[in-house]
Amino acid sequence: MTDPTPTPPPAPTPASKDPLLPVKIVYGLYAVGYFVGLTSLAGLIYAYITRGSDPVADSHFTFQIRTFWIGLGIGIVAVILLTIGIGVLVWIFLVVWGLTRVISGFVLANDGKPISGTKYAGILAV
Repeated sequence: MTDPTPTPPPAPTPASKDPLLPVKIVYGLYAVGYFVGLTSLAGLIYAYITRGSDPVADSHFTFQIRTFWIGLGIGIVAVILLTIGIGVLVWIFLVVWGLTRVISGFVLANDGKPISGTKYAGILAV
């Protein structure tokens, strides 16, 4: 005769901590920042706070911090140039530039690779 009490399921194994999870969070905050601008600022602050934990992650944090500040500078130029009509083109460039950096950086982080530089005038992370 079998025992009517069911055996408990095995305990789940703890997931290994991903050292690049904070990096991926910042990339996510930057991506959401195209719809809710405040999240980009939150991503910048988080990148500054968590920098210094891992050399691979630090390469991404440096890249992300530069992306924010350069993007802010380009955005200010775009707003100023709106007065003469070419600011829209600069704004479109900024969106393409920023999204390309966020996506290419996230892909490298997802593969566990550091950012060793950029290609195509700083647009694509490698």
